[in-house]
Amino acid sequence: MAIRLLLLALGLAELLAPEKVVDFWMNLATTESDVELRSWVYTVARLEGLVIVLWVLAAGRGDTTEAEA
Repeated sequence: MAIRLLLLALGLAELLAPEKVVDFWMNLATTESDVELRSWVYTVARLEGLVIVLWVLAAGRGDTTEAEA
């Protein structure tokens, strides 16, 4: 349950503010400060956020009794 909430938060962040999320991870991944990203990177990050949110919501609608057995 906690992982789903973290994924939901990440997906919403990517969906609503992809520039901040991508820039944060790029700053962690690279030592150079002037890395230029392609123009489509933020669009793909937004799509990724949408897919994550939809996946978490669809997984939450499942029957929990099967997971407990």
